[in-house]
Amino acid sequence: LGGLVVNTRRVDSLGAGDATMAAMRIKQNVLEESSIGMIATYGDQMGAQNSWMGGADFTYNTSRFRGDKNLSVSAWGLLNDKHDLDGDKSAYGLGFDYPNDRWNFSASSARIGDGFDPSLGFVPRTGVYVSSGAFAFEPRPGRAQIRQMHHRVSAFAVNELDRTWQSYTFDVTPFDWLFESGDRIGFRLNWEGDRPDEEFDVFEGQNETVVIPAGSYEWRRYAIEGTLAEKRAVSSEVVFSTGDFYDGSLNSVEATVAFKQSLFRLEFGAERNSGQLPDGDFTQYLYSGRLELKFSPDLQFSSFAQYDNESESMGTNTRLRWTFHPNGDLFVVYNHNLQRSLNDRLRTVWDFESNALIVKLQYAWRP
Repeated sequence: LGGLVVNTRRVDSLGAGDATMAAMRIKQNVLEESSIGMIATYGDQMGAQNSWMGGADFTYNTSRFRGDKNLSVSAWGLLNDKHDLDGDKSAYGLGFDYPNDRWNFSASSARIGDGFDPSLGFVPRTGVYVSSGAFAFEPRPGRAQIRQMHHRVSAFAVNELDRTWQSYTFDVTPFDWLFESGDRIGFRLNWEGDRPDEEFDVFEGQNETVVIPAGSYEWRRYAIEGTLAEKRAVSSEVVFSTGDFYDGSLNSVEATVAFKQSLFRLEFGAERNSGQLPDGDFTQYLYSGRLELKFSPDLQFSSFAQYDNESESMGTNTRLRWTFHPNGDLFVVYNHNLQRSLNDRLRTVWDFESNALIVKLQYAWRP
Protein backbone atom coordinates (compact mmCIF):
# COMPACT_ATOMS: atom_id res chain seq x y z
CA LEU A 1 0.00 0.00 0.00
CA GLY A 2 1.45 3.35 -1.04
CA GLY A 3 0.04 6.86 -1.14
CA LEU A 4 1.21 10.36 -2.00
CA VAL A 5 -0.49 13.75 -1.60
CA VAL A 6 1.08 16.86 -3.14
CA ASN A 7 0.07 20.52 -3.06
CA THR A 8 1.49 23.06 -5.52
CA ARG A 9 1.23 26.82 -5.31
CA ARG A 10 -0.07 29.12 -8.02
CA VAL A 11 2.28 29.85 -10.96
CA ASP A 12 0.83 32.59 -13.16
CA SER A 13 3.35 32.11 -15.97
CA LEU A 14 2.12 28.53 -16.42
CA GLY A 15 -1.54 29.38 -16.07
CA ALA A 16 -1.77 27.05 -13.07
CA GLY A 17 -3.48 27.76 -9.79
CA ASP A 18 -3.23 26.09 -6.41
CA ALA A 19 -3.67 22.35 -6.84
CA THR A 20 -3.86 19.37 -4.50
CA MET A 21 -3.16 16.01 -6.10
CA ALA A 22 -3.12 12.46 -4.78
CA ALA A 23 -2.08 9.01 -5.93
CA MET A 24 -2.63 5.62 -4.31
CA ARG A 25 -1.44 2.14 -5.21
CA ILE A 26 -2.48 -1.20 -3.70
CA LYS A 27 -0.82 -4.48 -4.60
CA GLN A 28 -1.48 -7.92 -3.13
CA ASN A 29 0.33 -11.19 -3.74
CA VAL A 30 -2.02 -13.98 -4.79
CA LEU A 31 -1.63 -17.65 -5.70
CA GLU A 32 2.01 -18.69 -5.33
CA GLU A 33 3.92 -16.13 -7.41
CA SER A 34 1.26 -13.80 -8.86
CA SER A 35 -0.22 -10.45 -7.90
CA ILE A 36 -3.27 -8.24 -8.29
CA GLY A 37 -3.32 -4.50 -7.90
CA MET A 38 -5.25 -1.25 -8.16
CA ILE A 39 -4.25 2.36 -8.76
CA ALA A 40 -6.13 5.65 -8.33
CA THR A 41 -5.21 9.30 -8.84
CA TYR A 42 -7.10 12.53 -8.25
CA GLY A 43 -6.37 16.17 -9.08
CA ASP A 44 -4.90 18.19 -11.94
CA GLN A 45 -1.82 20.41 -11.86
CA MET A 46 -3.48 22.90 -14.20
CA GLY A 47 -6.66 23.08 -12.13
CA ALA A 48 -9.04 21.01 -14.28
CA GLN A 49 -12.10 20.06 -12.28
CA ASN A 50 -13.10 16.50 -11.32
CA SER A 51 -9.94 14.94 -12.71
CA TRP A 52 -9.43 11.30 -11.72
CA MET A 53 -8.07 8.00 -12.96
CA GLY A 54 -8.58 4.45 -11.72
CA GLY A 55 -7.47 1.04 -12.84
CA ALA A 56 -6.62 -2.54 -11.97
CA ASP A 57 -4.03 -5.07 -13.07
CA PHE A 58 -3.35 -8.78 -12.69
CA THR A 59 -0.07 -10.59 -13.30
CA TYR A 60 0.24 -14.36 -13.33
CA ASN A 61 3.80 -15.53 -12.70
CA THR A 62 5.15 -19.04 -12.45
CA SER A 63 8.67 -20.48 -12.38
CA ARG A 64 7.45 -24.04 -12.93
CA PHE A 65 5.94 -23.83 -16.42
CA ARG A 66 6.70 -27.10 -18.21
CA GLY A 67 8.70 -28.15 -15.18
CA ASP A 68 11.29 -25.41 -14.60
CA LYS A 69 10.50 -22.59 -17.06
CA ASN A 70 9.45 -19.02 -16.28
CA LEU A 71 6.17 -17.63 -17.61
CA SER A 72 4.36 -14.35 -17.03
CA VAL A 73 0.92 -13.27 -18.31
CA SER A 74 -0.51 -9.86 -17.42
CA ALA A 75 -3.62 -7.78 -18.06
CA TRP A 76 -4.47 -4.23 -17.07
CA GLY A 77 -7.17 -1.62 -17.61
CA LEU A 78 -7.58 2.10 -16.84
CA LEU A 79 -10.35 4.71 -16.94
CA ASN A 80 -10.04 8.46 -16.52
CA ASP A 81 -12.15 11.60 -16.69
CA LYS A 82 -12.02 15.35 -16.13
CA HIS A 83 -13.92 18.46 -17.09
CA ASP A 84 -14.34 18.98 -20.87
CA LEU A 85 -12.64 15.68 -21.74
CA ASP A 86 -14.34 13.87 -24.66
CA GLY A 87 -13.82 10.62 -26.52
CA ASP A 88 -12.93 7.11 -25.43
CA LYS A 89 -11.44 7.55 -21.95
CA SER A 90 -10.19 4.00 -21.46
CA ALA A 91 -6.94 2.14 -21.96
CA TYR A 92 -6.19 -1.55 -21.55
CA GLY A 93 -3.61 -4.11 -22.51
CA LEU A 94 -2.28 -7.65 -22.37
CA GLY A 95 1.23 -8.99 -22.02
CA PHE A 96 2.98 -12.34 -22.37
CA ASP A 97 6.57 -13.08 -21.38
CA TYR A 98 8.57 -16.31 -21.59
CA PRO A 99 11.97 -15.16 -20.18
CA ASN A 100 14.16 -18.25 -20.20
CA ASP A 101 17.82 -18.90 -20.80
CA ARG A 102 17.93 -20.52 -24.25
CA TRP A 103 14.58 -19.51 -25.74
CA ASN A 104 13.11 -16.11 -24.92
CA PHE A 105 9.79 -14.77 -26.17
CA SER A 106 7.62 -11.77 -25.30
CA ALA A 107 4.57 -10.01 -26.76
CA SER A 108 2.30 -7.19 -25.66
CA SER A 109 -0.60 -5.19 -27.02
CA ALA A 110 -2.41 -2.13 -25.70
CA ARG A 111 -5.34 -0.03 -26.85
CA ILE A 112 -5.35 3.65 -25.80
CA GLY A 113 -8.55 5.57 -26.38
CA ASP A 114 -8.54 9.00 -28.02
CA GLY A 115 -9.92 10.52 -24.80
CA PHE A 116 -7.48 8.86 -22.41
CA ASP A 117 -5.56 11.80 -20.92
CA PRO A 118 -4.84 11.34 -17.18
CA SER A 119 -3.66 14.47 -15.40
CA LEU A 120 -1.18 12.55 -13.25
CA GLY A 121 0.48 10.49 -15.93
CA PHE A 122 2.12 10.62 -19.34
CA VAL A 123 0.63 9.22 -22.53
CA PRO A 124 2.87 9.59 -25.64
CA ARG A 125 -0.01 8.98 -28.10
CA THR A 126 -3.77 8.58 -27.85
CA GLY A 127 -6.26 6.86 -30.13
CA VAL A 128 -3.80 4.10 -31.01
CA TYR A 129 -2.94 0.43 -30.72
CA VAL A 130 0.59 -0.20 -29.44
CA SER A 131 2.05 -3.63 -30.13
CA SER A 132 5.45 -5.18 -29.55
CA GLY A 133 7.07 -8.58 -29.69
CA ALA A 134 10.49 -10.19 -29.47
CA PHE A 135 11.96 -13.64 -30.04
CA ALA A 136 15.47 -14.71 -29.09
CA PHE A 137 17.58 -17.86 -29.30
CA GLU A 138 20.42 -17.59 -26.77
CA PRO A 139 22.49 -20.79 -26.52
CA ARG A 140 25.58 -21.31 -24.37
CA PRO A 141 28.00 -23.29 -26.56
CA GLY A 142 30.56 -23.98 -23.83
CA ARG A 143 33.48 -23.81 -26.24
CA ALA A 144 35.65 -21.37 -28.19
CA GLN A 145 35.63 -18.98 -25.22
CA ILE A 146 32.05 -17.93 -26.01
CA ARG A 147 29.85 -17.72 -22.93
CA GLN A 148 26.55 -17.03 -24.69
CA MET A 149 25.31 -16.30 -28.21
CA HIS A 150 22.33 -13.99 -28.70
CA HIS A 151 20.22 -14.09 -31.89
CA ARG A 152 17.12 -11.86 -31.76
CA VAL A 153 14.20 -10.53 -33.75
CA SER A 154 12.00 -7.76 -32.32
CA ALA A 155 9.22 -5.48 -33.57
CA PHE A 156 7.31 -2.46 -32.31
CA ALA A 157 4.35 -0.80 -34.03
CA VAL A 158 1.88 2.00 -33.36
CA ASN A 159 -1.36 1.93 -35.36
CA GLU A 160 -4.36 4.21 -35.36
CA LEU A 161 -7.69 2.74 -34.27
CA ASP A 162 -8.56 2.06 -37.92
CA ARG A 163 -5.33 -0.03 -38.11
CA THR A 164 -3.44 2.51 -40.26
CA TRP A 165 0.19 2.46 -39.15
CA GLN A 166 1.76 5.54 -37.59
CA SER A 167 5.25 4.21 -36.94
CA TYR A 168 7.14 0.95 -36.59
CA THR A 169 10.56 -0.53 -35.96
CA PHE A 170 11.80 -4.01 -36.87
CA ASP A 171 15.17 -5.18 -35.54
CA VAL A 172 17.19 -8.25 -36.48
CA THR A 173 20.34 -9.20 -34.56
CA PRO A 174 22.14 -11.94 -36.54
CA PHE A 175 24.74 -12.26 -33.81
CA ASP A 176 25.60 -10.76 -30.45
CA TRP A 177 28.31 -12.81 -28.74
CA LEU A 178 29.33 -12.56 -25.09
CA PHE A 179 32.80 -14.02 -24.47
CA GLU A 180 34.05 -15.69 -21.31
CA SER A 181 36.20 -12.62 -20.70
CA GLY A 182 33.05 -10.48 -20.45
CA ASP A 183 33.80 -8.69 -23.74
CA ARG A 184 31.05 -8.48 -26.34
CA ILE A 185 30.58 -7.89 -30.07
CA GLY A 186 27.36 -7.66 -32.09
CA PHE A 187 25.73 -6.64 -35.36
CA ARG A 188 22.18 -5.35 -35.87
CA LEU A 189 19.87 -4.47 -38.78
CA ASN A 190 16.99 -2.08 -38.31
CA TRP A 191 13.96 -1.19 -40.46
CA GLU A 192 11.88 1.84 -39.44
CA GLY A 193 8.84 3.73 -40.61
CA ASP A 194 7.24 6.98 -39.50
CA ARG A 195 4.29 9.09 -40.65
CA PRO A 196 4.48 12.48 -38.91
CA ASP A 197 1.30 14.47 -39.53
CA GLU A 198 3.15 17.78 -39.22
CA GLU A 199 6.71 18.94 -39.74
CA PHE A 200 9.15 18.84 -36.84
CA ASP A 201 12.69 19.98 -36.11
CA VAL A 202 15.21 17.14 -36.17
CA PHE A 203 18.01 19.59 -35.30
CA GLU A 204 17.54 23.06 -33.83
CA GLY A 205 20.80 24.84 -33.14
CA GLN A 206 21.38 28.51 -32.41
CA ASN A 207 22.36 29.21 -36.03
CA GLU A 208 20.51 26.57 -38.03
CA THR A 209 17.38 24.43 -38.01
CA VAL A 210 16.81 21.25 -40.01
CA VAL A 211 13.19 20.20 -40.56
CA ILE A 212 11.51 16.87 -41.40
CA PRO A 213 8.33 17.64 -43.42
CA ALA A 214 5.07 15.82 -42.79
CA GLY A 215 4.75 12.66 -44.85
CA SER A 216 5.37 8.93 -44.94
CA TYR A 217 8.90 7.60 -44.56
CA GLU A 218 10.52 4.17 -44.44
CA TRP A 219 14.23 3.44 -44.13
CA ARG A 220 16.87 0.87 -43.15
CA ARG A 221 19.95 1.11 -40.92
CA TYR A 222 22.89 -1.05 -39.78
CA ALA A 223 24.84 -1.04 -36.51
CA ILE A 224 27.91 -2.77 -35.11
CA GLU A 225 28.95 -2.56 -31.48
CA GLY A 226 31.73 -3.78 -29.22
CA THR A 227 32.20 -3.74 -25.45
CA LEU A 228 35.15 -4.35 -23.14
CA ALA A 229 34.13 -6.06 -19.88
CA GLU A 230 33.20 -3.96 -16.85
CA LYS A 231 35.58 -6.05 -14.71
CA ARG A 232 38.60 -4.48 -16.45
CA ALA A 233 40.42 -1.50 -14.95
CA VAL A 234 39.72 0.23 -18.28
CA SER A 235 36.43 -0.67 -19.96
CA SER A 236 34.72 0.84 -22.98
CA GLU A 237 31.83 0.56 -25.41
CA VAL A 238 31.63 1.69 -29.04
CA VAL A 239 28.55 1.68 -31.31
CA PHE A 240 28.65 2.70 -34.98
CA SER A 241 25.47 2.91 -37.06
CA THR A 242 24.85 4.04 -40.61
CA GLY A 243 22.13 4.00 -43.25
CA ASP A 244 19.05 5.91 -44.34
CA PHE A 245 17.18 8.33 -42.12
CA TYR A 246 13.76 9.65 -43.22
CA ASP A 247 14.46 10.97 -46.76
CA GLY A 248 18.21 11.32 -46.18
CA SER A 249 21.04 9.53 -44.39
CA LEU A 250 22.57 9.48 -40.92
CA ASN A 251 25.90 8.27 -39.52
CA SER A 252 26.25 7.90 -35.75
CA VAL A 253 29.10 7.02 -33.40
CA GLU A 254 28.73 6.53 -29.63
CA ALA A 255 31.68 5.77 -27.36
CA THR A 256 32.31 5.56 -23.63
CA VAL A 257 35.47 4.75 -21.69
CA ALA A 258 35.72 4.18 -17.95
CA PHE A 259 38.68 4.03 -15.58
CA LYS A 260 38.06 2.16 -12.33
CA GLN A 261 39.77 1.49 -9.05
CA SER A 262 38.36 0.21 -5.79
CA LEU A 263 37.43 3.68 -4.49
CA PHE A 264 36.63 5.66 -7.65
CA ARG A 265 35.28 5.50 -11.20
CA LEU A 266 35.93 8.07 -13.92
CA GLU A 267 33.91 7.84 -17.15
CA PHE A 268 33.88 9.86 -20.37
CA GLY A 269 31.30 9.61 -23.14
CA ALA A 270 30.81 11.12 -26.59
CA GLU A 271 28.21 10.85 -29.33
CA ARG A 272 28.30 12.25 -32.86
CA ASN A 273 25.34 12.23 -35.26
CA SER A 274 25.97 13.46 -38.81
CA GLY A 275 22.84 13.79 -40.95
CA GLN A 276 22.29 14.70 -44.60
CA LEU A 277 18.70 15.67 -45.45
CA PRO A 278 17.03 17.61 -48.29
CA ASP A 279 16.33 20.48 -45.87
CA GLY A 280 20.00 20.68 -44.88
CA ASP A 281 22.87 18.89 -43.18
CA PHE A 282 23.56 18.84 -39.46
CA THR A 283 26.14 17.51 -37.04
CA GLN A 284 25.13 16.93 -33.45
CA TYR A 285 27.58 16.36 -30.60
CA LEU A 286 26.97 15.17 -27.07
CA TYR A 287 29.74 14.97 -24.45
CA SER A 288 29.48 13.68 -20.91
CA GLY A 289 31.63 12.89 -17.90
CA ARG A 290 31.00 11.10 -14.63
CA LEU A 291 33.00 10.83 -11.40
CA GLU A 292 32.12 8.41 -8.61
CA LEU A 293 33.91 8.25 -5.25
CA LYS A 294 33.19 5.54 -2.70
CA PHE A 295 34.67 6.69 0.60
CA SER A 296 33.06 3.76 2.42
CA PRO A 297 30.06 1.43 2.02
CA ASP A 298 28.03 4.12 3.82
CA LEU A 299 29.26 7.25 2.03
CA GLN A 300 29.27 7.79 -1.75
CA PHE A 301 29.73 10.85 -3.95
CA SER A 302 28.93 11.15 -7.67
CA SER A 303 28.96 13.98 -10.18
CA PHE A 304 27.72 13.97 -13.79
CA ALA A 305 28.23 16.68 -16.44
CA GLN A 306 26.81 16.88 -19.98
CA TYR A 307 27.05 19.27 -22.94
CA ASP A 308 25.52 19.23 -26.42
CA ASN A 309 25.97 21.61 -29.34
CA GLU A 310 22.24 21.75 -30.15
CA SER A 311 21.03 23.41 -26.96
CA GLU A 312 24.51 24.86 -26.27
CA SER A 313 23.97 24.13 -22.59
CA MET A 314 26.10 22.50 -19.90
CA GLY A 315 24.33 20.67 -17.09
CA THR A 316 25.76 19.11 -13.94
CA ASN A 317 24.20 16.82 -11.35
CA THR A 318 26.10 16.19 -8.10
CA ARG A 319 24.91 13.84 -5.38
CA LEU A 320 26.11 12.83 -1.92
CA ARG A 321 24.56 9.80 -0.24
CA TRP A 322 25.16 8.98 3.41
CA THR A 323 23.68 5.80 4.88
CA PHE A 324 23.73 6.85 8.54
CA HIS A 325 21.68 3.82 9.65
CA PRO A 326 20.76 0.46 8.07
CA ASN A 327 17.24 1.89 7.72
CA GLY A 328 18.12 5.50 6.94
CA ASP A 329 19.72 7.53 4.12
CA LEU A 330 20.52 11.20 3.64
CA PHE A 331 20.76 12.56 0.07
CA VAL A 332 22.15 15.97 -0.87
CA VAL A 333 21.75 16.81 -4.58
CA TYR A 334 22.90 19.93 -6.41
CA ASN A 335 22.06 20.71 -10.06
CA HIS A 336 23.69 23.56 -11.99
CA ASN A 337 23.07 24.60 -15.61
CA LEU A 338 24.95 27.03 -17.85
CA GLN A 339 24.08 28.39 -21.31
CA ARG A 340 26.78 29.01 -23.93
CA SER A 341 26.53 32.15 -26.07
CA LEU A 342 28.60 34.80 -27.85
CA ASN A 343 29.04 38.29 -26.39
CA ASP A 344 29.33 41.56 -28.30
CA ARG A 345 32.99 40.83 -29.04
CA LEU A 346 32.06 37.40 -30.47
CA ARG A 347 33.73 35.63 -27.58
CA THR A 348 32.27 32.54 -25.95
CA VAL A 349 30.70 33.17 -22.54
CA TRP A 350 28.83 30.88 -20.17
CA ASP A 351 25.70 32.44 -18.65
CA PHE A 352 23.93 31.13 -15.58
CA GLU A 353 20.68 29.35 -16.48
CA SER A 354 19.39 27.58 -13.36
CA ASN A 355 20.35 25.68 -10.23
CA ALA A 356 18.67 23.63 -7.54
CA LEU A 357 19.63 22.23 -4.13
CA ILE A 358 17.67 19.20 -2.93
CA VAL A 359 17.98 17.54 0.48
CA LYS A 360 16.17 14.27 1.15
CA LEU A 361 16.05 12.31 4.40
CA GLN A 362 14.72 8.76 4.18
CA TYR A 363 14.09 6.39 7.07
CA ALA A 364 12.30 3.05 7.04
CA TRP A 365 10.56 1.92 10.22
CA ARG A 366 10.34 -1.84 10.54
CA PRO A 367 8.37 -2.95 13.63
